[in-house]
Amino acid sequence: MKIRPPRLPRQLHRLSLNGHLDVESAARDIQNNITFSGPNTYILAIAIIIASVGLNVNSIPVIIGAMLISPLMGPIIGFGLAMGTNDFQMLRDSLKNLGVMVAISIVASTLYFLLTPLKLDNPTELLARTNPTIYDVLIATFSGLAGIIETCRKNKGTVIAGVAIATALMPPLCTIGFGLATFNLHYALGALYLFFINSVFIAFATFAGVKYLGFKTVTDVDPDVQRNHRRWLTLLVTVMIIPSIITAVKMVQQNNFERNVDAFVVSCREMENNYVYDFECNHKVSPSVVELYLVSNDIDSGSREMIFLLADKHHINRSQVRFKANLAGVGPNNKLVNDILQREEAQIAYKDSVIARLQRENDAYRERERRYAETMASILEEWSAQTKKPSRR
Repeated sequence: MKIRPPRLPRQLHRLSLNGHLDVESAARDIQNNITFSGPNTYILAIAIIIASVGLNVNSIPVIIGAMLISPLMGPIIGFGLAMGTNDFQMLRDSLKNLGVMVAISIVASTLYFLLTPLKLDNPTELLARTNPTIYDVLIATFSGLAGIIETCRKNKGTVIAGVAIATALMPPLCTIGFGLATFNLHYALGALYLFFINSVFIAFATFAGVKYLGFKTVTDVDPDVQRNHRRWLTLLVTVMIIPSIITAVKMVQQNNFERNVDAFVVSCREMENNYVYDFECNHKVSPSVVELYLVSNDIDSGSREMIFLLADKHHINRSQVRFKANLAGVGPNNKLVNDILQREEAQIAYKDSVIARLQRENDAYRERERRYAETMASILEEWSAQTKKPSRR
């Protein structure tokens, strides 16, 4: 009996890149996109304006448009290619052109935000680029890998556009401009760190892809020098990753705390005497605290103890629970309280009108009953008088 060979190796050919890539053509394309001259100059200027306006009006589609047309990806991928092929001239050109592009982007966006009359109270798209985490590292790394594979592919598709959207190089630079224009150092530094994360890990992924795909080395480098280069690259990657991990851990902790608080407040509102009408999570202190806004200034110790027990049940320490009394309103959502009071007053007024109407109807009914009783008494009286008279024969 013949035993068929396993079919798994025949299926693995789908994973092979042989015949699908052209690394020589890819190297030429990457080198052509490094230069900051001609069309790239105008495209960068247009991308800066679009990204700044998009961030200013808090419009996601406009920001995506700026990501798609930005030429910033060229020097970053060129830097990774130069590191992988030991092309020091390309390395210098990439860093120089990237530096010029970054400087122009920051200056232009700063001027825009200094001149724009529109000021948003809650610019969520700007805030989203001020606290990078390890997830941004993963996005940049895998986007860089997808980018270098797509660049080498013979039949190119839309992957580069997806990489541009995923990594979002232009918006962080415009956010730096916003931070400088508004003297908000936290915004500027956070966005600068995000841009460094995207740039470094796209370049690192490109470097890894260049090595794996076998790009031709331009200059032979001594093995000791190569080891030093790898050490410096490892050190740079480590330094960039550590703060993002710390930020990610804080973000997860805050998310878990907010979930616990939501369940805790629901439990508080199911109490027999519901004292909590609003709440707010405060992450500016460590550890985070929840501030409960109460409907009364005077809560007995038993009710407070009940609230603390509910907090313990939902993994919230007693020291993390703070009470904010005064119904009149210092809470974050005073409109909510006012709406509740207005609805209660409307319901009370409606009930009063219903009671008054029923009272009038009851009085009218009683009046009819009184008249009916009087009429019946009169009829009975006449009938009784008639029956007492002697009959005539």
